[in-house]
Amino acid sequence: MLSRSLTVLARMTVTFLVIVTLVFFATRMTGNPVDFVVGEGLTSEDRALLIRYFELDGSWWAQYRAFLRGFIDGNFGLSFIERRPVAEIVAARIWPSLQLLLSAMALTLVVALPLGILAAIRRDHWTGSAAMAVAFLGYAVPNFVLAVFLILVFAYWLNWLPVVGNATALHFILPTVTLAAGLIAALTRFTRNAMLDVLGQDYMRTARAKGLPERRVILHHGLRNAGITILSVIGLQVAGLAAAGSVVVESIFAWPGIGDLLVRSAIRRDYPVLQFGVIAVAAAVIVINAAVDLAYAWADPRLRRGTLA
Repeated sequence: MLSRSLTVLARMTVTFLVIVTLVFFATRMTGNPVDFVVGEGLTSEDRALLIRYFELDGSWWAQYRAFLRGFIDGNFGLSFIERRPVAEIVAARIWPSLQLLLSAMALTLVVALPLGILAAIRRDHWTGSAAMAVAFLGYAVPNFVLAVFLILVFAYWLNWLPVVGNATALHFILPTVTLAAGLIAALTRFTRNAMLDVLGQDYMRTARAKGLPERRVILHHGLRNAGITILSVIGLQVAGLAAAGSVVVESIFAWPGIGDLLVRSAIRRDYPVLQFGVIAVAAAVIVINAAVDLAYAWADPRLRRGTLA
């Protein structure tokens, strides 16, 4: 287990350094940010002054070294637009994004796991077909279409729910449902397939032969052995949401999170905020993937012993 943890840590470090490098040079290749921030009418002297102020007068390699030093001393620069420390701007957006992510994942687990199990054990009944119909519907409808539909119905026509911001618990309903819809569809299908793989196994028949209640057979023996597949899907979903899945939803509902910040920073060419925001999201994805990788070893003893072929 220790060797596996060290391997995961090494992969995390290399991946993070590669992402940091790509983010830095990708933003620099789009042009001088001073030209986009200030626009026309700036004298050459003032332009040179701003370039020196934001430390853009050195070579790319010198700027890259200064950028890396920011990870050591915590000085990630100032926002071109807000003139505030970048770390302060991004930190204020992390908790709202995390709240939306946690609420969407909670709704996904509460709905998708029972639907997937129902679709597996009642696969020849109309209830199983109905559960799969819900899953396919979630796949078919893009989240931005669902968001507009929910806004029209529950905010515009019925006037039941607010749309903009995250001030109250009611503000969470529409973005959470929008964000969780696709996740529910994916997890329902994978849970059903994983359960179908284990329902016919010998240990399931043995558990029933011992006289165990069907509920215990399904949840304790079936769901537990299907957990590796389900865990991998959940890990991919969480990583996908942390990476880019919430950007569209946050933009539509004006949710004050990282996704909305990245969109605004890209439009306004606020490079320091954009760079640090992308790197923060990438770090979250790397940590989530590493946690899932280690969770595999915890869930499957063969991985802990290194005996899995």
